[in-house]
Amino acid sequence: MPYLLILFAYLLGSIATAIVTCKLMGLPDPRTQGSNNPGATNVLRFGGKKAAAITLLGDGLKGVIPVVLARFVFGIEDYTWLILIGIAAFLGHLYPVFYGFKGGKGVATAIGVFLGVNLWGGLAFVATWLVMAKGFKISSLAALIATALSPLYFWMITGHAQLTLGVGVIAVLIFWRHRSNIQKLLDGSEDKIKGD
Repeated sequence: MPYLLILFAYLLGSIATAIVTCKLMGLPDPRTQGSNNPGATNVLRFGGKKAAAITLLGDGLKGVIPVVLARFVFGIEDYTWLILIGIAAFLGHLYPVFYGFKGGKGVATAIGVFLGVNLWGGLAFVATWLVMAKGFKISSLAALIATALSPLYFWMITGHAQLTLGVGVIAVLIFWRHRSNIQKLLDGSEDKIKGD
């Protein structure tokens, strides 16, 4: 069953919420607008708060649903299996089979995974993002700070080595996917949070 859940998680993660949302709302394909990233922050730039909120929720649910199914339907409580299922959903978002393996940057889906695996670890990530976003007004910077701290949070809360390692893998991949944002942060050209 864990292996089937891993496959299910990857396929669910491969559904690009941003692309589906924009199509249903009559908005341009997010891969052709702004940063060309199919994620909530980019949708906010051209589609407004409603489309961005739907995208954010959908991307988060892709991470939550497989982990919650594993825990509460199939009775899987082992953190190692839970984080592997979560990583599969996360990889589906980053490298979706339905869209030529070209996906988003994964922050919302990672938050969903973290909340599903351990609520307190996920909330620590969200709280860090909110505080940093309010302070710096830059979504990518807030996400990167929260991501960098996430393995520490999960280690402090659970003391589980494999879970912490899995969270670390997600963190490394988020940094890798944000390398263009990191360059913009360094040269001062990264966009600030705004909406209509």
